[in-house]
Amino acid sequence: MTDRKTLNLRPASEDSNAPAIKKKGRGWEISEKRLDALHDRAREMRRHASPAHKALAEKFSKADFGRYSFTRFAVVGSAIVDFNSHNMGLAILIDEEGVEPAIATRRDKSLEAVGIRVVHVAAADILNDIDAVLARLTQEMRAAIANRKEARRRHEEANPRQTKPRYDRDGNGPPRGRSPRDQKPRDFRPGRDRRDG
Repeated sequence: MTDRKTLNLRPASEDSNAPAIKKKGRGWEISEKRLDALHDRAREMRRHASPAHKALAEKFSKADFGRYSFTRFAVVGSAIVDFNSHNMGLAILIDEEGVEPAIATRRDKSLEAVGIRVVHVAAADILNDIDAVLARLTQEMRAAIANRKEARRRHEEANPRQTKPRYDRDGNGPPRGRSPRDQKPRDFRPGRDRRDG
């Protein structure tokens, strides 16, 4: 009889401040009560946004980002970020007065640990020269999109059997098998029993 192999797991590092991620539910290892409180706080922040946040939100609402979009005061894990783009993996934080640096650093580390790029923008810069801020954010968005594409390419190269066939906008791609939806429906007449043939 052969010896059984055992799975050796490395211990989690003690210096990591990032919350653990679940593979089910709402994603993060946070209680439902805490998540509900965070969502209530984000809702309140949306109602009473700062002038800098309103100015940037107005510019974002008029911009055409294609398939990418931003959510205002989004709850990401145990943090509330000013703007979040899930597709880009980008979080924008407006630096206002009164934010404790230790909490901000811990929040940034936890977001970066799960692959979210964090960009800080000063509220004074938004109010004084919003065009320069938008130019900087455009560069950050392009870099975030390029990072996502590169990560996807590396994943597809490392896992060739997991990749799905690519289709263009017209539906052209590898041949598909016929599904039951593609087949013509059977002739069914009301009042006739299907067992009669």
